[in-house]
Amino acid sequence: MTDSLTIHDQPLPYVDRLDARDPATIDLVVIHCTELPDLATARAYGERIVHASGTGNSGHYYIDRDGSVSRYVPDTRVAHHVRDHNAHSVGIELVNTGRYPDWLDSRKQAMTEPYPDAQIDALLALVARLRAGLPGLHHIAGHEDLDTALVAASDDATRQVHRKLDPGPMFPWPRVLASCGLRRRAQAATPL
Repeated sequence: MTDSLTIHDQPLPYVDRLDARDPATIDLVVIHCTELPDLATARAYGERIVHASGTGNSGHYYIDRDGSVSRYVPDTRVAHHVRDHNAHSVGIELVNTGRYPDWLDSRKQAMTEPYPDAQIDALLALVARLRAGLPGLHHIAGHEDLDTALVAASDDATRQVHRKLDPGPMFPWPRVLASCGLRRRAQAATPL
């Protein structure tokens, strides 16, 4: 089978400030959804400086709804995409509205946008490419599997909602797990 995946390199402006790492230490792929309306908005969020190091929050790869793949951070750098797992993981962001723009509103927690076949096909091709180049890669998880923290709802501070729900209920886990060759990793609930 020929690998026809095209990856568009579009490094973030601060990429050289991100910690360097040995790709051999990578053992986990974390699937996210952007919870934003489009790739341009996701890029703008990724470029925001939010850490004292002069860096921001971003995945390594972004897959748009049409299946196009962009790399914002090389595998040799640690991207800020999931608490406590950045150093040994690759973050893949799927463009999807999720709960946008009311992420923490307790009345608007449904995630109803499906993931197009072209996007999932590109995800599977990207994971296959990563597996071929990263021999330590054995696990896959959703952001929601690893960051289970609850926070006060934006509409009612007496209620709590999950900080992260992505990739959410519309993500086709059975299809992905049947094809990706990785084992799904979950973590025990995070204490409040």
